[in-house]
Amino acid sequence: MSMLQEFKTFAVKGNVMDMAVGIIIGAAFGKIVSSFVSDVIMPPIGLIIGGVNFSKLAYTLKAATDSTAAITINYGKFIQTLVDFTIIAFAIFMVVKAMNSLKKKEEAAPSAPPQPSEEQKLLAEIRDLLKK
Repeated sequence: MSMLQEFKTFAVKGNVMDMAVGIIIGAAFGKIVSSFVSDVIMPPIGLIIGGVNFSKLAYTLKAATDSTAAITINYGKFIQTLVDFTIIAFAIFMVVKAMNSLKKKEEAAPSAPPQPSEEQKLLAEIRDLLKK
């Protein structure tokens, strides 16, 4: 089998396609959560704390000069990223928890054993008659 054929077989497998869709949806979900945190959650928190804009919180290591920009540690953006991560992690936890509960329901309700075929029924009758 050539390398191209092997790659085609690998790329067309269902798991790879599902993973690709999951990554794309995850990236979009991440953008939604980032916007939610920076535009909806952090402004009221900043207002409660005293009018602080978290995205602009920074510690200046070296002040700006005419030719160079200031060197800063942007800890406000880091705080926003931590809140983003917490929300995403919680959402994923809830999805996994829901999936696990569905699996448990499937495992808890075992299906009835399959009914024997007509041949098996006849053979069982013959066996029982021979025992007598």
